[in-house]
Amino acid sequence: MEFKNKITLGFPDPDTAHTVILADGDFPSQGYAREILDGAKRVVCCDGAADTYIYNGGTPAAIVGDLDSVSDGTRASYAAILHRDTDQETNDLTKAVRYCAENYPDETGDILILGATGKREDHTIGNISLLRDYNTFYGFSGRVRMVTGLGIIDHIGEDSLFGSFCGQQVTILCLDPATRITTHNLKYSLHRANLRAWWQGTLNESLGDTFGIGTDGDTFVYRLF
Repeated sequence: MEFKNKITLGFPDPDTAHTVILADGDFPSQGYAREILDGAKRVVCCDGAADTYIYNGGTPAAIVGDLDSVSDGTRASYAAILHRDTDQETNDLTKAVRYCAENYPDETGDILILGATGKREDHTIGNISLLRDYNTFYGFSGRVRMVTGLGIIDHIGEDSLFGSFCGQQVTILCLDPATRITTHNLKYSLHRANLRAWWQGTLNESLGDTFGIGTDGDTFVYRLF
């Protein structure tokens, strides 16, 4: 399989200082996600996520959102980095992404979102879907990617190669059921297939240190660590 406009998505290096956006879902207390958090160049916290981050020894670069969840103590101690955004048409995660786009326009590395899953499934689904907007409309030089406690989620809209390992579990989800998917080096191969139900793209498996996905629409790829 050949890719006309391939991009390559490896695994973020915890030793490379990334901009991290910390949402108020499950806090990355251990493992790969915690290594990324600890090595971040800057951490922008979504509202109440600041309390958990500070409690765990962190110092936010900014606290962004409608600020209805952050504690009074954090408000007082970190008043200089509070950025209240009252836009009711977006959630706190989007407000934090927008803040990064406006304040770090020369950012060339990936923007890594942590803490965006867990606690509430509706928030998890919504946050994952927003990756499409962040990578389409915000003009970052790098990618906006989501790291969870168990894996990494990427949005793609073009043919892409992924770093992997033999046996890695892979799930492919499409926003539009008419999207055509072709795969390379996955156990269950697809050729211009439509994944009309989300379950149809789950539980695939990598056959080596890379795999490829060809797509003509907005697609989300989950790789289990």
